[in-house]
Amino acid sequence: MFRILRCRVLLHSPMTRVAGRVAAVAGPGVLVLCVPAAAYADTGAPVLAVNSLPVVVHNLQVWLVGMLAGLATLFLVLAGVYWATAGGDPAQVERAKGALKNALVGYGLAVLAPVLLQVVQGIVGG
Repeated sequence: MFRILRCRVLLHSPMTRVAGRVAAVAGPGVLVLCVPAAAYADTGAPVLAVNSLPVVVHNLQVWLVGMLAGLATLFLVLAGVYWATAGGDPAQVERAKGALKNALVGYGLAVLAPVLLQVVQGIVGG
């Protein structure tokens, strides 16, 4: 009788429940990682496809505008944080103004990036 009771206590302990939950979550993940799915992924198409120049310029434009806008937004947030935490310190206020100017330059470049890339495309010929 004591052995049966001891087994029931071990099966319903908190550590056993945690181990069961971990196994329930990790088991399917391990199973998916063990299956060689990459061996079945071959479609017969070439892996590296070459795009035309207008497609490359457009992709570069989208990437460049996104990066510039993201950096400009980061500088804008930093300028706001610097200004809010300045507490009347003139050096900190000047630092905030500098970050705000950098943000405005970044936004200006993001707006002008398509024009600059069109100029490059015209020079290269495409």
